[in-house]
Amino acid sequence: MDSKRELARHYVNGEWVSGAEWGVGEARDPADGSIASRHLRGSAELAEAAISAARRAFLGADWGQSPRLRAQVLHGFADRLESIQESLTETVVRENGKTWNEAHHEIAAAVSEARYYAGLARNVFGRVIETAPGKVSTLTAEPVGVAAIIVPWNAPVTLLVRSLAPALAAGCTSVIKPSTQTALSNARVVECLVGAPGLPNGVVNSVNGEREDVGAALVSSPSVDIVSFTGSSSSGKAIMAEGAKTLKRMSLELGGKAPAIVFPDADLNRAIPEIARCALVHAGQMCVAVARVLVHESIYEEVARRLVAAFAARRVGPGLEKTTEMGPLIDAKNQRRLVDWIERANDEGEVLLRGEATGGPSGNGAFVTPTLFAIDDLSSPLIQEELFGPIVSIERFGDEAEAVTKANATRFGLAASVWTNDLHRANRVARRLRSGTVWQNCHMRLLSEAETGGFGESGVGRLHGVEGLQDFLETKHIYAESC
Repeated sequence: MDSKRELARHYVNGEWVSGAEWGVGEARDPADGSIASRHLRGSAELAEAAISAARRAFLGADWGQSPRLRAQVLHGFADRLESIQESLTETVVRENGKTWNEAHHEIAAAVSEARYYAGLARNVFGRVIETAPGKVSTLTAEPVGVAAIIVPWNAPVTLLVRSLAPALAAGCTSVIKPSTQTALSNARVVECLVGAPGLPNGVVNSVNGEREDVGAALVSSPSVDIVSFTGSSSSGKAIMAEGAKTLKRMSLELGGKAPAIVFPDADLNRAIPEIARCALVHAGQMCVAVARVLVHESIYEEVARRLVAAFAARRVGPGLEKTTEMGPLIDAKNQRRLVDWIERANDEGEVLLRGEATGGPSGNGAFVTPTLFAIDDLSSPLIQEELFGPIVSIERFGDEAEAVTKANATRFGLAASVWTNDLHRANRVARRLRSGTVWQNCHMRLLSEAETGGFGESGVGRLHGVEGLQDFLETKHIYAESC
């Protein structure tokens, strides 16, 4: 497959939109700067057309009352997505720079997500209450309406499917806005879905949004009932503020600053490789990646030494090379941003391993090698801001209480991990952490069946699991008295 020749089109009301009246954009391969894909640019006008199509399908079709059809569509979608896993992996790697293994795993996770919600589609239950003789209350679970799904570039397949699958399982209709940096990955996923027999026109729509007006149209439209967004906390706040004007429901997974807390009895032979892998996954460009390593003072020097060695040994290169362990950043702009953070770490802390910006084998890539720095100032922006790259802090603590205090010392609360062989300590600390997910003696285990989401400025609502479906459902009360 030559992704440079493919063109990511819009999909509106059951048809692929091929016109280029708003222009054609390009996405660059972050490993070498070449053209990775091309996409049609969208507009507010096209977004409004997609919203109207989704609204008509929601009000006029039987989609919301057809759970077996919804399950059938999602099962078929999962099968087709799995059938293109190899070629789609290459598309994802070329567009966002992930390693082959990371992209391959992402698509497998999306297939699992689709199959999970296909099963839940046939298990949307209500209840009936007889409050007095002849007086009956029926509580039904009904789809919210039109869902706007705004997808980032860092996991374009999984992060699309984990919102779209529960929306469709609940009976909602949808308008997708992909990142233009991964528009072709998005289009290929949509192709797997829209060919499903029985899917009414207008249930699924997708508009590429190179300009801000596409996203603004989705968030401001009174015909959109819920926004599912994954991205930065600053963007999430803006979306929530605009959506409040029409009292939209919000499902927001936002920024993170995940700490890994290492106690003296931790198995370091297990902990160090796992922490290093989960800090540098997708070059640190994951909201749940390890961003801070909090270490008990009695083992601090050993952990620091072993993490430096693990970071330094990471094989950095193009994602399509099977031996690569860490790929590039998404683009040169973010490469420059990370270099600035590395300079700041040198000024405010002690840099134990200094990362460097490189062009990679081609000389035109957006690579930055890993950085590990020591710091004690919890008020530093290096601790308080989401750096979103392979730059990780290491911090000391003296006892369990201090570890919890330091871990909770940011406005983010998306994920954390606790490393100890003391089960009671692991559970105590997990309960005291203000994080939506806490892993024990592992990190970054994300499951279709188990909810994820954030505390504080890491988001609103939950994705995955049964609650991921509930976000797209409303409860209706129908009361009847016998005549």
